[in-house]
Amino acid sequence: MERYYQPEIECASREQIKAWQDERLVKQVRHVWDNVPYYRKKMEEKGLTPEDIRSSGDLHKLPFITKADLREAYPYGLVAKPLKECVRIQSTSGTTGKRVVAFYTQHDIDLWEDCCARAIMAAGGTDEDVCQVSYGYGLFTGGPGLNGGSHKVGCLTIPTSSGNTERQIMFIQDLSATILCCTPSYAAYIGETMKEMGLTPDQIPLKAGIFGAEAWSEEMRQDIQNTLGIKAYDIYGLTELSGPGVSFECSAQTGMHINEDHFIAEIIDPETGEVLPEGSQGELVFTSITKEAFPLLRYRTRDICTLTREKCSCGRTHVKMTKPQGRTDDMLIIRGVNVFPSQIETVLLNHGYPANYQIIVDRVKSTDTLDVQVEMTPEMFTDNMGEIAKRQKELVDGLRSMLGLAAKVTLVAPKTIVRSEGKAVRVIDKRKI
Repeated sequence: MERYYQPEIECASREQIKAWQDERLVKQVRHVWDNVPYYRKKMEEKGLTPEDIRSSGDLHKLPFITKADLREAYPYGLVAKPLKECVRIQSTSGTTGKRVVAFYTQHDIDLWEDCCARAIMAAGGTDEDVCQVSYGYGLFTGGPGLNGGSHKVGCLTIPTSSGNTERQIMFIQDLSATILCCTPSYAAYIGETMKEMGLTPDQIPLKAGIFGAEAWSEEMRQDIQNTLGIKAYDIYGLTELSGPGVSFECSAQTGMHINEDHFIAEIIDPETGEVLPEGSQGELVFTSITKEAFPLLRYRTRDICTLTREKCSCGRTHVKMTKPQGRTDDMLIIRGVNVFPSQIETVLLNHGYPANYQIIVDRVKSTDTLDVQVEMTPEMFTDNMGEIAKRQKELVDGLRSMLGLAAKVTLVAPKTIVRSEGKAVRVIDKRKI
């Protein structure tokens, strides 16, 4: 039986959702115009005033906001409430330049936690469940978001944060944790460790997992589900919008419902910025229509995906987004070919390898090289060079048919690729581009 945290919102009519979006967008545009000089200037440059935005149909007129704007306006330039009304910041695990710092009023936190509570209940969670939150706590949004959502559902919450895998497993067993929230690569690592301890899926109390914060493939999902004996649900979010819970998977596991009462989604052509018709693949753009402290209008996520309004078997009426197919900025262009790490992961998992791999890109004599290092499982491990060469060739062929280009594959011994307790570092690009 499908469970909802806020059924009257999650299953609202399309007319009702549009009415919320129209009213909230108009109010939000006025809010940023009055309180954020940075926005007012951007709107004035396009010859816009708040009166030009009368409904969500006018959204396309507004300027985009990008990571570059966030860096330029850092730290307080996009804050729309007096600091005395802001109660918290969260920050991205940014790898380049200044970190993104997002601000929250208490009301913002309440709405964010509602979104995470919807995700937990969509994964079958109730107040009878024990929810272990193994996302990082602190500045990273994963831990605090799911922690708050778990409290709202009424689960017994275990705030383990990430790391200390033996302790994670001890709590899962001793406290009979039923829901695990963490990154997919960490879930795979917990599963791998439990298997080494001789635990079979039926000896593991978990029934569901809510995994996000990094790209993962359908094959990796099956792998985690089989090892832990659970149903694995995807969750999506960005610090810039609040954190996890912008969208989440339901029992259908065919895409993530976007919380459209808080966020309006568009798909644009990443080159031209033009809005694409529904069903097209392109870059995902979000507008926060309920955020008070840090409201972003038309924020370019860099994630490539598709939106669909096909009726969902779970009864929710909010639009669904596909799992991001990659990002416009983590997409590797190798010898003129677009390559997403998730494509490489699919080939490896289809050939029975675990999701422990590293992609090393370099440029030798002005030609791009692609080297995929793949960890063997203990069962596969052999020092027979002929056998290893044969397996490497199978993967080279599999990658060529998936990507349309030649890659070098190196099989390495179990446990030699560094494990991640947060976001896995999958790609090392050594090219000086």
